[in-house]
Amino acid sequence: MGDKVKIYGTLEKFKDNTNFNLFNYRKYMLSKNTYYKMNASSITIIGKNKNILYSIKNYLIEKINKLNKSSYLKTFILGDSSDIDDDVLSSYRTNGVSHLFSVSGMHITLLSSIILFILNKIKKSKINYFIVILFLIFYMFLTNFTPSVIRATFLFILLTLNKFLNLKFSTLKILIIILCSSLIINPYNIYNIGFKFSYVVSLFLISFSKIINRNKNYVLKTLTTSFISFLAGIPILINNYFGINIMTILNNILFVPLISLIIFPFSLIVLILNKLDFLYEIMINILEKLSLFITNFKIEIILCKVNIFIIIIYYLLIILVLYKIYKKKYIYIILIAIVIFIHTNIGYIKNNPYITFIDVGQGDSSLIHLPYNKGNILIDTGGVYNYDVSKDTINYLKSEGIKNIDYLILSHGDFDHAGSSLNLINNFKVDKVIFNNDSYNELEQKIIKVLDKKNIEYYKGLKKLNIDNYILQFLNTKDYDNENDNSNVIYLKFNNYKFLFMGDASTLTEKEILNKYNLTNIDVLKVGHHGSKTSSSENFIDVIGPKYSLISVGKNNRYGHPNKEVLENLKNSIVYRTDLDGSIKFKINNKKLRIETCQP
Repeated sequence: MGDKVKIYGTLEKFKDNTNFNLFNYRKYMLSKNTYYKMNASSITIIGKNKNILYSIKNYLIEKINKLNKSSYLKTFILGDSSDIDDDVLSSYRTNGVSHLFSVSGMHITLLSSIILFILNKIKKSKINYFIVILFLIFYMFLTNFTPSVIRATFLFILLTLNKFLNLKFSTLKILIIILCSSLIINPYNIYNIGFKFSYVVSLFLISFSKIINRNKNYVLKTLTTSFISFLAGIPILINNYFGINIMTILNNILFVPLISLIIFPFSLIVLILNKLDFLYEIMINILEKLSLFITNFKIEIILCKVNIFIIIIYYLLIILVLYKIYKKKYIYIILIAIVIFIHTNIGYIKNNPYITFIDVGQGDSSLIHLPYNKGNILIDTGGVYNYDVSKDTINYLKSEGIKNIDYLILSHGDFDHAGSSLNLINNFKVDKVIFNNDSYNELEQKIIKVLDKKNIEYYKGLKKLNIDNYILQFLNTKDYDNENDNSNVIYLKFNNYKFLFMGDASTLTEKEILNKYNLTNIDVLKVGHHGSKTSSSENFIDVIGPKYSLISVGKNNRYGHPNKEVLENLKNSIVYRTDLDGSIKFKINNKKLRIETCQP
């Protein structure tokens, strides 16, 4: 760090989310004042670092990298958790304790207290506070000016000035000043989840500190702090992770003292006394195994994403409940439980069905959601290429308040249609699985092993599926010698709108289907084989006459999909593409078809 470099390459903008409701990377990077990324073709060092601050930071990084469990030392000392194993980091998030691994007020308080204690032992003086302030400003640089460190540092600075200048500002007012200043300097901070958690939880803890401080018992005090933090974070969790883990409150009682009183202080000791890193490694191994074990006991409540007005109602309700608890009227906690219960079952009152064509890159995945939560059908899952698309699919399902898939239908056993099935089945509740009518290939056999292990029913070669009078007809019953031609072809009449899902069926299958069925005036066609020239023949398109056509295809894919000839065949149809439009949702509202795309 600190070197001057010359870089040749191409600039790219960061991507928006291509699936509804999910994490927007471009907005997140805006919160870090970062607008472009560069794909570098060459990097040349033209000047070595001469900055003393960067030299100290480089020295610390090099020193930490030589020690056992350096990923945790980087986390607790430098605020960088990127090297922690993904599964372990995910377990911390699931258990609701990931905030303990961000350098925050707890760490700043401990560091400033240690430095003040040492300085006061040498000589008591007001100057000691300003030495601490200089250290904290330097520490902000070390931790890359993360929102929580900025908040905690400036809170310390302004509280110190408030004390010495006798300004009589309350802690709450000072925190609001820091919050407003941060948003004025960079309004995009509002897109940073860490920023929101840091300030919202702090505002609530300060506002209701009297509830916390009336408990003299450490366990009760920790429990109360955890409960208030949990309530304050609920609306943020809802719209970013689409659910809450009820066990979070109890988990914090265990993890807060373990990390704040033992592991974090020992991190500082190990940084000075390197030979103790073997003990640190033992501690971290225990911490990781404990977190992974506790995830088995999570009680997760899935909550769909809501608009800003519902979020405001949530916060007004939380403030009311905490105010009543302050008055020792604990019965009002039931209000939160009732609202969460209604929220988690909101699908039972939604009366509008919809179909979402999920962007899974070069693959297929379509969700059919029936009204009043009568059924959720997922046709295909996409595959796993440079990332696990099942994570996006699962998060999208949760964002819609969907707790389980009633039927997972696999059009056929190719990787780009069924490759994420194993991850989906292992990480989400799936009731039944339907295969096409040919023999099981290697991938399908792997899926069946998992289905047998989990006692999930599965079928093959169905002709019809009736779910509460919504009928899915499987049109392709002939057995070909080609996996694509054996694709399940599904026809669905949805509130008088006709949908046709072609899988990867070729022109040969299309010809057979036209001979067997009278398919005309199709409203929405899921185009076969990602727009390949092997499907969507001119005759087939002319006969079925689709009003809208959906091509599920990856951006800049190596196959050249969709084919120009296919696009020409679809010239009388309104075409949507996942590579251009992201996910596409067809909503049937009051018998009208409304179309939404994730990309404007």
